[in-house]
Amino acid sequence: MNILLWLAYKGTDYAGFQVQPNGVTVCETLQNAMEAVLGCRPDVKGCSRTDAGVHARRFALNFHYDGRVPAEKLVPALNAHLPPAIRVLEARPAAEAFHARYAAHAKTYRYYLLNARVDDPFTFDTCHRVAGHLDEAAMQAAADALVGRHDFLALCASGSSAAAHGDTVRTITACTVQRRGDRVCITVTADGYLYNMVRILAGTLVQVGLGKLSAGDIPGILASRDRRRAGPTLPAKGLVLENVLYEEETNS
Repeated sequence: MNILLWLAYKGTDYAGFQVQPNGVTVCETLQNAMEAVLGCRPDVKGCSRTDAGVHARRFALNFHYDGRVPAEKLVPALNAHLPPAIRVLEARPAAEAFHARYAAHAKTYRYYLLNARVDDPFTFDTCHRVAGHLDEAAMQAAADALVGRHDFLALCASGSSAAAHGDTVRTITACTVQRRGDRVCITVTADGYLYNMVRILAGTLVQVGLGKLSAGDIPGILASRDRRRAGPTLPAKGLVLENVLYEEETNS
């Protein structure tokens, strides 16, 4: 049986989702719980790799399992063996051919900013602080210029396998900037992302918000395909994978 599993996790203490040789990861921790519950260590297919320190509210994965534990029992059973920073939200059978990564039509990420002079001790590990005042209207104008199908090489970190193959065109369907008090949230939905794309996108919008770039600079930055013209790569701690969208038959 192919099982679709939805996770939420706080990535602060993990070296990303994918199993790594030199760090504890979300996948390894989940597989440890699976081994305790299922008596085996299934091969897990995640919807994304997520870097060290990145968080997720709804992260999808699938695995094949032929044992006796029914899908509806997996949520409480796995959570009993997981640390509080990782929670299984839902588990259900999926189509045999379903693959959490390749079946995804779009993913939504959010980058959380604290626009204040002093860190908030309750959120310092889940958002990035910017001391200078951010003009969210200017940031939204720049975000609007990013929507559409573009070559996003200028928003891609070096070392990207996609960039090495010239596969740097993606479609952003929505990009919004919202402020609530001293919290500023950048939300992006796209059909795919390049390496560190959202963190660089957020860094570029912050430069606009600080008046160091303008919305009118965005088309030129994209056309240049030059990483040096975009903003900095913001820290991983502010990034959250909010949701993954699939076809209706997966009920996601």
